[in-house]
Amino acid sequence: MIQILYCGSSSACFQLEGDTPYYAKSGYTVFVNGEERFRRDTNVFSLFGLTPDTQYAAAVRFDGEETGESVEFRTAGEACCVNVREFGAVGDGVHEDTAAIQAAISFLPENGRLWFPAGVYLTLPLCLKSHITLDLDEGAVLLGSTDRERYPIVPSVTVDPATGRETLQAGFEGQELSSYQSLLHASYAGGISIVGRGVIDGNGQNGDWWRDFDSFPAKRPRVIFLNHTEDVTLHGVTVKNGPSWHVHPFYSRNFAMLDCAVQSLKDSPNTDGVDPESCDGVDIIGCRFSVGDDCVAVKSGKIDMAQKYKTPADRHAIRNCLMEFGHGAVTLGSELSAGIRNLSVTRCYFHATDRGLRIKTRRGRGKDSVIDNVLFDNIRMDKVLTPIVINMWYNCCDPDRFEEYVWRRDPLPVDGRTPHLGSFAFRNMECTGAEVAACYIDGLPESPIDQVVLENITVSFAQDARPGMPSMRNHNEARCRLGLYLDNVKRVQVKNVKLRGVEGKALTADHCGDIETEDFEEN
Repeated sequence: MIQILYCGSSSACFQLEGDTPYYAKSGYTVFVNGEERFRRDTNVFSLFGLTPDTQYAAAVRFDGEETGESVEFRTAGEACCVNVREFGAVGDGVHEDTAAIQAAISFLPENGRLWFPAGVYLTLPLCLKSHITLDLDEGAVLLGSTDRERYPIVPSVTVDPATGRETLQAGFEGQELSSYQSLLHASYAGGISIVGRGVIDGNGQNGDWWRDFDSFPAKRPRVIFLNHTEDVTLHGVTVKNGPSWHVHPFYSRNFAMLDCAVQSLKDSPNTDGVDPESCDGVDIIGCRFSVGDDCVAVKSGKIDMAQKYKTPADRHAIRNCLMEFGHGAVTLGSELSAGIRNLSVTRCYFHATDRGLRIKTRRGRGKDSVIDNVLFDNIRMDKVLTPIVINMWYNCCDPDRFEEYVWRRDPLPVDGRTPHLGSFAFRNMECTGAEVAACYIDGLPESPIDQVVLENITVSFAQDARPGMPSMRNHNEARCRLGLYLDNVKRVQVKNVKLRGVEGKALTADHCGDIETEDFEEN
């Protein structure tokens, strides 16, 4: 069965039903209106260069099969399509095209599409408006300027001079913080699509964004920042070389990122792939990540923002994605003070990340820092150093990170700063080439994790495994080929779990309550 994920005026995205992570059961050929178009081997594929308001039939035929599956769809209508060069954009990578592109966006009518033909469009930050489409053709690159002094600084909040009412404008790492304007910036807008096979390049490696950024007068920009937006879709584009995070939906609703790629150098600082923060309704499907920090990090602010805005992360689906060369493949936190609920991570493939499924919090995140109704299922990992990590002692990104309040292992009083983690189920995972630990779960003594279920999981360790830190906390110890490690968990269920190449005990459960094991093997 072929599922339609998105259908715009010039592009469409589809997902194949099945149970294989990221890659399809075999290679296949895609036909459009009976004409052969291309071959793919992933569960998500896309069509570009379509005609608006036109009926199409897409079909898929798997290798070795005589018949296939098909789906009919009709592209959306549009008011018009405008070539950005008609507004004076040069696209040679030398002339700055900011004014031309911004003028084209401003004059574009509602439900209009701005088309970027092949070329390199050097630009300063751009403001998007509601009900438009940016269409980057193959070979088109939006290239961020390296001239930091010309990037506007967006205040964290603005104050109405008549009423004194505040309006949230910018934030970073869970706090209200003034920031340089992002390359593509939308605020209090909706109905925006950014589509095509082109590239949005933050050009972080060629400016000073990755050097001495703690001395900047404002926080670094993202490549794409979406503040209080609704119904925004990224489809097909490559986002790369962010000055910091690449895509940052912020207090937004109904955000979809489909069949996109996010790329940055492995040693680039704090260059997360996509970090939805206090958002409702997020779909990240069929995307590829290779970055210098977490690939996907779901957040809901630090304690001050959580208490002020009371907006949890809700209804997130991460599916059929490939994560490579990041600190964590899928991370929850650490800024999750308003909580995370109704999240699923399914049919994903993680390759060579430091950690696979990673949950991180710490004392000081607050009593509303609760995670509920989270599913991790059908995950394939290869060369992931530690496949599963839950860390309630996270020691980064805060001024008090090294203070005793953060690292003290004795129980502290439960108060308004104490976070809590509920029940977690990790199911149907095959992990090969691990090195540090199969599973490292470390709860707080005064606030133990409610429940951890590990079911239908196989972890094998690399023969040349090297020691490393399973989690980021103060006074941690390097580990190598550690089995299942759990501390401060009320209930542990281990069912049909197989470990290969463990050194020492297969299961360590300290300060845990009920422990149930069934079909637990190690050799």
